[in-house]
Amino acid sequence: MPAAIDAVVFDVGNVLVRWDPRNLYRSLIPDRAEREEFLASVCTEAWNHRADLGERFDDLVDELVAAHPERRELITAYRDRWSDMLGEPVTEAVALLTELRAAGVPVYALTNFSVETWPQAVRRYPFLDDFDGVVMSGRERVAKPDPAIYRLLVERYHLAPSRTFFTDDKQVNVDAARAAGLVAERFTDGAVLRRQLVTLRVLPS
Repeated sequence: MPAAIDAVVFDVGNVLVRWDPRNLYRSLIPDRAEREEFLASVCTEAWNHRADLGERFDDLVDELVAAHPERRELITAYRDRWSDMLGEPVTEAVALLTELRAAGVPVYALTNFSVETWPQAVRRYPFLDDFDGVVMSGRERVAKPDPAIYRLLVERYHLAPSRTFFTDDKQVNVDAARAAGLVAERFTDGAVLRRQLVTLRVLPS
């Protein structure tokens, strides 16, 4: 029986590679409560998302330093030591990426990522250069879960949404992909992803 899926699309952060600002800030702010307060009120997810949408880190850092001059060193570390936020590859998911490529299944990345930090990630994890195509929010200046980025993906690579599988660690991005017509599931771990791909007949059991 032929596969129901023609292409597989991966999110990158916390699907193929671990990423967490705490990997850096545990050493800079040892106290957990103080560290969480800093990440919740200064270098926030919303602030980082602006980099994902294409704003320059220099401008973002300057803005925060002006607002919080007493935290200059902590703020500039976000830009200058960004690579320290990276963790280990998600080995089972990376193995599936390799297996899909070996089987001739087209694989793509749809990722919220700064265009400035993407090259650092590729240097550290060469498998990020193995996709048939990459849609990166920082380059396109539109980010998940905006419906426009899913449309861009399918139009650029001539994908049939109903025959395209997408995995992402954030449910809001999965829900947006489903609304765009893609077959989408939340990523929890490599074993679950393998079962999903087997169920869809993308990979053999």
